[in-house]
Amino acid sequence: MEKLRNSKVGYWSSKLAVESEDNLTTAQLMLYNHDLKPVEPARREWGPYNYVAFWVADSFNINTWMISSSQIVDGLSWWQSWLCVWIGYAIAGCFICMTGRIGAMYHISFPVVSRSSFGIWGALWPVFNRAAMACIWYGVQAWIGGTCVYLMIRSIWSNWRDDAIPNGIEGSGTHTVRFVSFFLFWLGSLPFIWPPVNKIRHLFTVKAYFVPTAGIAFFIWAVVRAKGIGPIVHQPGTLQGSALGWMMVRGIMSSIANFATLIVNDPDFSRFAAKPKDALWSQLITIPVGFAVTSFIGIIVSSSSTVIFGKPIWNPLDLLESFLEEGGSAQRFGVFMIAAAFTLAQLGTNIAANSVSAGTDMTALAPRWLNIRRGGYICALVGLVMCPWHLLSTTNSFTTYLSAYSVFLSSIAGVIICDYYVVRKGYLQIKDLYSGKSTGPYYFTYGVHWRGYVAYIAGILINVVGFAGAIGREVPIGAKRIYDLNFFMGFIVSSFVYWSLCKISPIPATSDTWLEVGDQITEISVAYHDSDNENSNYDEEMMHGGHTKGTLDHA
Repeated sequence: MEKLRNSKVGYWSSKLAVESEDNLTTAQLMLYNHDLKPVEPARREWGPYNYVAFWVADSFNINTWMISSSQIVDGLSWWQSWLCVWIGYAIAGCFICMTGRIGAMYHISFPVVSRSSFGIWGALWPVFNRAAMACIWYGVQAWIGGTCVYLMIRSIWSNWRDDAIPNGIEGSGTHTVRFVSFFLFWLGSLPFIWPPVNKIRHLFTVKAYFVPTAGIAFFIWAVVRAKGIGPIVHQPGTLQGSALGWMMVRGIMSSIANFATLIVNDPDFSRFAAKPKDALWSQLITIPVGFAVTSFIGIIVSSSSTVIFGKPIWNPLDLLESFLEEGGSAQRFGVFMIAAAFTLAQLGTNIAANSVSAGTDMTALAPRWLNIRRGGYICALVGLVMCPWHLLSTTNSFTTYLSAYSVFLSSIAGVIICDYYVVRKGYLQIKDLYSGKSTGPYYFTYGVHWRGYVAYIAGILINVVGFAGAIGREVPIGAKRIYDLNFFMGFIVSSFVYWSLCKISPIPATSDTWLEVGDQITEISVAYHDSDNENSNYDEEMMHGGHTKGTLDHA
């Protein structure tokens, strides 16, 4: 009986396993599959215009639309808030390009990049953190997308609202109307998880044309209705002195925090770049420009709502619902088209920022059984069963904790960027990133890089007291000021600690001069025999185009 049970387990295990190369060791099966390997030339299909379309499409979503609203409510003028957006996203664009360069040069994803900094097995923890947050965000963004679907249906059928249809799910925390709208968005998203990452660039191209057009139409509609650009653009800020300065700092940091997850996982997309420079200027310029334009439209439209309805309505979906309540077929048609554009915007953002990221991360957690597609569907399932409306029922608390999560991601980014640019000077031995051998340069101590973890924890600790203040505890003003700079503080401290530890205790596989060899590697196969000598991985890599220098340390 036991033998029969084991044979059945083995049978289904092999059936569920993803495609892999032959003759791989158990360790290699936990480190490698098709979606984890470096992208071969045939799949490097993303050019500069694809990255422009990607970020233009990503900028037009509900969160970006409202990016300046909280700062204006807190006392900044519209131009001060908009300046924070420009500065914040310009800085975020620089961080994006720094991590994206690694993926574009070596054509590897974030989970593989993190192995050089945290160790072959130590990388699983930051990867798990990123995957968990992507799943949570998927559910939240899907719920917002469901609100867009709700407006589309209500534009056609005016009785599609909470007070007109009985609630069949009493006690669930939501209403039948809202849940069905959410479920329709969730269900409609599933087909877009299926295509491989190198093909979904077409979705962002379509979104880059349709969504900004609808956003500009919304902008013109609101301004015409208000007979001008509204009173908020003429209203001065209410803050002065140091209070103004620190509020602007927080505004800048909130823009960066909104990008924290994408900063870490940009290699997931940049690895598909045809050339490294294709992922540089296209991202560096498009990110601040695209997000600043979207925020400006949000400011003006919300300002116009003060004239139209007598109060500022910062959420564009609430504003669209107010238009619907006025009635009229023209109003309904306009709301339907704009809500459809926002639905597409939420879909694209959810696929790019959450589904693909979670799928890539889950692939690294269980490459024997998961690929990006399977991981994406698991992410969607988690987003459904987590009941995201419960999280959004306490918006302030949820926003606070999500912003605090950028502290953890800033520490990860600090270690990875310092490792690549300062310690290794651009040099990576790609094949060893897929090797579970204890003699490998990225195996460190039992597969965990203790220097990376010490630096990671240090970057978190610097912000812990300030975070306690952010959730209502009484803390010293100095701790609050440090937390106001949370992303920078986490990044700087983790980077400095990592560099210091690597100076005190040097690591292998580094270069004394700048040495990126990724552009010379065209094909990588990890299949090799355990009986090979410990340098066989490196030698085979060099045969595919790499080269050595006397200054390299292969200890």
